[in-house]
Amino acid sequence: MSGKRCNSDEDTMNGESSKRKKSIRIWVDGCFDMVHFGHANALRQAKQMGDYLVVGVHSDEEIMKHKGPPVFSQEERYKMVRAIKWVDEVVENVPYVTTLETLDTYNCDFCVHGDDITTTSDGTDTYHLVKAAERYKECKRTVGISTTDLVGRMLVVTKSHHERDETKGPNKNDLKEVGLSQDGRSPYTGTKQFVPTTKRIAQFSEGHEPKPNDKIVYVAGAFDLFHVGHLDFLEKASQYGDYLIVGIHSDPVVNRYKGSNYPIMNLHERVLSVLTNKYVSEVIIGAPYTVTMQMINDFKIDAVCHGMTPILPDVDGSDPYEIPKEIGIFHRIDSSNDLTSDMIVQRIIRNKFLFEERNKKKEAKEVYIENMIRKQ
Repeated sequence: MSGKRCNSDEDTMNGESSKRKKSIRIWVDGCFDMVHFGHANALRQAKQMGDYLVVGVHSDEEIMKHKGPPVFSQEERYKMVRAIKWVDEVVENVPYVTTLETLDTYNCDFCVHGDDITTTSDGTDTYHLVKAAERYKECKRTVGISTTDLVGRMLVVTKSHHERDETKGPNKNDLKEVGLSQDGRSPYTGTKQFVPTTKRIAQFSEGHEPKPNDKIVYVAGAFDLFHVGHLDFLEKASQYGDYLIVGIHSDPVVNRYKGSNYPIMNLHERVLSVLTNKYVSEVIIGAPYTVTMQMINDFKIDAVCHGMTPILPDVDGSDPYEIPKEIGIFHRIDSSNDLTSDMIVQRIIRNKFLFEERNKKKEAKEVYIENMIRKQ
């Protein structure tokens, strides 16, 4: 007898258990200020590297110390990150420098960050500790979108030469001034502007159809500078049914009812921002302003919701929600959150000097990162 023990049922079960895939927990941290689809895309990519995504969010105090004033408060940023559909858990008030102790505390195997440079106020790489321990991985940065760029757009939009003269229409010279340069650079930060693709939209989409008995809810709007006001509204709207469709108005339509140089984010940027939200099942890109009976029938809409903001008439003076009101499927929603895109712009204006100084420093970094990526 060789002395080799025969496999019992228990041994077989233990062997199979040991072969089972270990659940991989991933750590991502950041400021997540003005949470945009670039942040969400990094989280999407990180989630693909494992099974469970833990996201740490820095406090206002930490951000102010190392970067300058945040646009969103820490409570707003915590809430926004929790609503991103790839996030499993959020940890509040995490240190600016990622430590091995943090990874171990939350049982995370490794940390993920974009392929750009993040440093403390004294120039230290915020990921040097996890990099040295080989518990760091990188994902692709979404070129053409950043908080710096969005802040830059808002700083520009407040200048008088970008205001519309409603009696004469937009000044062609003014519009040219806010457009892209010949090489596709943004006028706000000098870096390449985001170029949308069908692949990116597919990556962000849920990709599932409503079930036969699902109650379908429809909402529409600009959803510019996607923020917690939008988030609270979508959460309330989702409670009216099982499948939430969001109509995103085109840039010209938004400009008609918002004026000035709104929207600050273009149509495709706004579409991607809404698609990151866990309450949203589908979007209609460039949705018509008026909700027609054909649209209700085509999408089998059971409920149409609108917030407490005023409903402006369509170009012909008609009520865009006349049909849903007539057939009894229209609902007004009080999200208990009065935050608007205009209010966010006002936050930037109030701290204009601080944000301009912050953007000057960040702009140099953005250009450097773009040049590095181009060389690769």
